[in-house]
Amino acid sequence: MRIPYTGPLPPPTIIPRNANTPSGAISALHAFLSAPPSPRLQARSGDGKSKTVLLTGAGISVASGLADYRGTAGTYTLNKTYRPIYYNEFIENHEARKRYWARSFLGWTNLHRARPNNGHWAVKKLGEMGLLRSVITQNVDSFHPMAHPDLPTLELHGYLRSLVCINCHNHLPRSEFQESLSTLNPAWAAFLAEMLEVGALDTENPDERRKKGLKTNPDGDVDLPDAPYSTFRYPACPTCLAKPPTLKDGSKSKVEVDNDGAWSSTSTAGILKPAVVMFGESIAAEVKTAAEEAIDQASRILVIGSSLATYSAWRLVKRAKERNMPIGILNLGGVRGEENFFADLQGENNGRRGVRCNERADTLLPQLVDTIRGIRSSPHVADVKREATASFGRME
Repeated sequence: MRIPYTGPLPPPTIIPRNANTPSGAISALHAFLSAPPSPRLQARSGDGKSKTVLLTGAGISVASGLADYRGTAGTYTLNKTYRPIYYNEFIENHEARKRYWARSFLGWTNLHRARPNNGHWAVKKLGEMGLLRSVITQNVDSFHPMAHPDLPTLELHGYLRSLVCINCHNHLPRSEFQESLSTLNPAWAAFLAEMLEVGALDTENPDERRKKGLKTNPDGDVDLPDAPYSTFRYPACPTCLAKPPTLKDGSKSKVEVDNDGAWSSTSTAGILKPAVVMFGESIAAEVKTAAEEAIDQASRILVIGSSLATYSAWRLVKRAKERNMPIGILNLGGVRGEENFFADLQGENNGRRGVRCNERADTLLPQLVDTIRGIRSSPHVADVKREATASFGRME
């Protein structure tokens, strides 16, 4: 289940100690990614090669112009009263859905225009170098599959690029849904056009947004204080409208719309939701299993841009820890439970057995790629690899 952790997070403890500078962090990450599998690693179902699984969060997408939750300019950091909509609210409350879709309508354009940043492209290159097995992302922006379609990506919390009907489970492209929202809400559409024209939505910077009367939150949510959300309308699922489905109790559902095609509160089906795992919603069993298999098939895990504040992500690192997998974290700010993940790191460690960096992914990862390329082009790289393998075995 996607449940946010709201307690205080510990300050990061840099590991190894020389990873407190960009160059030191790059060196430690290179050692981490290139080390052979740990002798302490429990048996896995992979191909025996040393491969890393990435677990990414909102922090890797900040450089694309998107808001995050817990960064220095994150929603939880600057807006202590912020509370995302929960699944049961969305499903049960027509007015809550109006509010959600109105805010999402305003935020979708900027999210749709955003593109992967240097951090995502560096992940692609690391995959091409044979260092990565797969990516698990908590993000719903689709940047990972856009940047590296050949490197397997599991979208743990779904994606915003489409909607899904809670009754018939058919999908609808978000771009098509956005057009329907514009048609059903001409006044809102005119307001959005005005905001785009004056550049009010060109930035995710909270201070600049507030100056223009807007509050920005993650996942394409724009809050307009005192806005008439109750006037907003949204369409019904076209599949359910054409053929009302049978409900779980065996009765026939009713899907009704007004003269313009907006979903009517007299309906008992036809509700579309974003194809994301909302807070308080359970992750599909097949996705949960796929995430666990991705951990089990890897030899180490590297967390990038995530505080692990959601249990669904934190438990995957916990699983890796239980399998004695080396753990790496590249994140600005504290991470839930990190003191336990590195508690047993004793003796010499240059990053091979674990690494904790407090750097920006979009700047550090491209530099890491360049460093690895330079080392691999060295005529002495084979000797270095042999020495690294021997040293790792001695440290264990």
